Amino acid sequence: MSHHIDMEEHNEPEPVLLSKHAKNLLRFLNLLPARMASHDNTRSTIVFFAVCGLDVLNSLHLVPPKMRQDIIDWIYGGLVVPRDQEKKCGGFMGCRAMVPKSEDAEILDCMRKYQWGHLAMTYTSLAVLVTLGDDLSRLDRKSIVDGVAAVQKPEGSFSACIDGSEDDMRFVYCAATICYMLDYWGDVNKETMFQFITRSLRYDYGFSQELEGEAHGGTTFCALAALHLSGQLHRLDATTVERMKRWLIFRQMDGFQGRPNKPVDTCYSFWIGASLCILDGFELTDYTKNREFILSTQDKLIGGFAKWPQATPDPFHTYLGLCGLAFTGEPGLSPVNPSLNMSMAAYAHLQHLHEQWRSANGRGDADLSVSSAFKQQLHLSKGVEASPTTTTTSNSPLISAQ
Repeated sequence: MSHHIDMEEHNEPEPVLLSKHAKNLLRFLNLLPARMASHDNTRSTIVFFAVCGLDVLNSLHLVPPKMRQDIIDWIYGGLVVPRDQEKKCGGFMGCRAMVPKSEDAEILDCMRKYQWGHLAMTYTSLAVLVTLGDDLSRLDRKSIVDGVAAVQKPEGSFSACIDGSEDDMRFVYCAATICYMLDYWGDVNKETMFQFITRSLRYDYGFSQELEGEAHGGTTFCALAALHLSGQLHRLDATTVERMKRWLIFRQMDGFQGRPNKPVDTCYSFWIGASLCILDGFELTDYTKNREFILSTQDKLIGGFAKWPQATPDPFHTYLGLCGLAFTGEPGLSPVNPSLNMSMAAYAHLQHLHEQWRSANGRGDADLSVSSAFKQQLHLSKGVEASPTTTTTSNSPLISAQ
């Protein structure tokens, strides 16, 4: 049953320390603590958590105009646009280690061979640009999507980059977000992507990271969001969707766990919560228990949320914890688009860009459908629903196909 937060039922509910969380995230835009040095090569993801977290906190005004422009320019500094005769490796890098400050042509040519876009860094970079209100006019959208298509595997999954990378459901999601945000799918094969996703549906109705793996909350989100963003969610039959909801709802203890028999973790308030929002099932969760667990990981001194109570807060869990609270309608937080993992304000800006692009060239992919429960939650007035069809969605050898 659904449990909405009613302040009159509790004497003094613990408050969400909004200003402390904003200051905590703002600090990560200026420096990284020594314990996070190993994350330097994925710095754009940290910028994503900080900027998008401030946006959900309605605190982007804390980022001065010059700093905002500096962040935008820094993001563009990692853009890779392949030259003629080079591999299709367009996209964004996660750091600037491969961009030396040198005028030596030999050094620059050598480093050029190691510059290629990374799907996760491209997704987070685009999300930051959109959240900061950039018009994306400096992008060659085709070059970036060509880079996405170049890393798609024959079975439908995607590698993170053009060379030397793993491939799994995480990058299927990143590929879908990139193509959706750029309103262009190019040579990306959505059909084989769909087949990879559905083959990853396990006997218990969660999705695994790769074929024949274990169902996991994070990759279940990646799978469902990729289907939603690519306009293929309607291809899941009703029985399978209900069983997916059941698997997701059973991940709630007080907060949410990622897998059966695992401890709860702040980040799954987003991964599981967003999955249920996509499937119109979030109202079936216990809002109060979810909130209580998230707040048990809140650092009351410096702000931020941690993985578990008494653990050290970090930008990742802070941002996803805030998003999990936003799904419950927590006062002071901006509504969040579950599939794109950004605020609805940023999503509205993205829709405006799509309208401009379509008006200019007379083309564009169909708008993202928004589920009825999500529309109600975010007070949306309208959305586009895909036409219902039925298809086989489970290929597990342990059960008969639906």
